Amino acid sequence: MKKRIFKLVEKGSHGSVLNVTFDYAIMILIVLNTIAMMLETFPNIKSSLSSFLEIFEITSVAIFTFEYVLRLYISDITHPSTSRIKSIFKFTFSLYGIIDLLAILPFFLPFIIKIDLRFLRMLRLMRFLRLLKIHRYNNSLSLIWNVVKSKKAELMITGFVSILVIFISSFLMYEIEGKAQPEKFPNILESLWWAIATLTTVGYGDVYPITGIGKFISGIIAILGIGLIALPTGIISAGFMDKIEKKSKQVKCPHCGKNI
Repeated sequence: MKKRIFKLVEKGSHGSVLNVTFDYAIMILIVLNTIAMMLETFPNIKSSLSSFLEIFEITSVAIFTFEYVLRLYISDITHPSTSRIKSIFKFTFSLYGIIDLLAILPFFLPFIIKIDLRFLRMLRLMRFLRLLKIHRYNNSLSLIWNVVKSKKAELMITGFVSILVIFISSFLMYEIEGKAQPEKFPNILESLWWAIATLTTVGYGDVYPITGIGKFISGIIAILGIGLIALPTGIISAGFMDKIEKKSKQVKCPHCGKNI
C-alpha cells in the first residue's frame, strides 16, 4: 500500500499514467487557487462569488491536506532515517515539507489560536506559497532549481559583493551629498534606497546627486551595477548549459530504461 502511494505522489518514480495525472491535477488546482486569490481582490466579484470561493478554498485545503498526510505517511521512503519519527521530522523541515505546510497553515491557524484580525490579512498572503508547490511537479522548474543549487556558491559570492557595494555606495553618498541636499540624503537608510535604485540600474529619478563628486561616484556605481546585475545571469546561463550538456550525454539502459 505504501509503495503504491509512493509511486502515485512522487514524480519520476515510474512515470505511470496515474502518476502524471496526479501531478497535473495538483498543478491545475494550484493555478486555480492563484486565480481565485486574484478574483478575491475585486470587491464586486468577491461579493457575487463569495460562497463559491469559500467552498473552493475549503475543498482545495482538504486536498492539499490529504496530500500532505500522504507524504508524511511515506516519509520513511522519501526521507529514510533510523526511525519513522525522524523520517517525519526530516520531511516536515525539508524545503518541500515547509512549502506544503505553509500552503495549508493559514486556513487552520485561526482555529488553533486566537489572532488579531489585522494579522489574518498577512496570513492570507501565505496562500501564494501554494504556487511554489508547482515546482515539485514540473520538470522545467526542477531544472531551474537544480541549476541554482549547483551554482549557489557563485551566486552567494555575487550577492555578497553586491550588498557590499550597495552599503559602501550609500555611505559615500551620505557623506558627499548629505550636506548639499539633506532632505534627499538625511540618513544612511535613505542613501541605501538610492544606492539600490542606482546599482540595479532602475534609477527612479526621485533622488539624484547634484555635486560634481557625487555625480562622478554615481556614474561609477551605475557602471558597476550593470556588471554586477549581469553576473548572476551569466552564472545561471552557464549552469543551464552544463545541465543540458550532461543531459544530452546520458544514455539509457535498453533493459531497465534508467540513465547509465
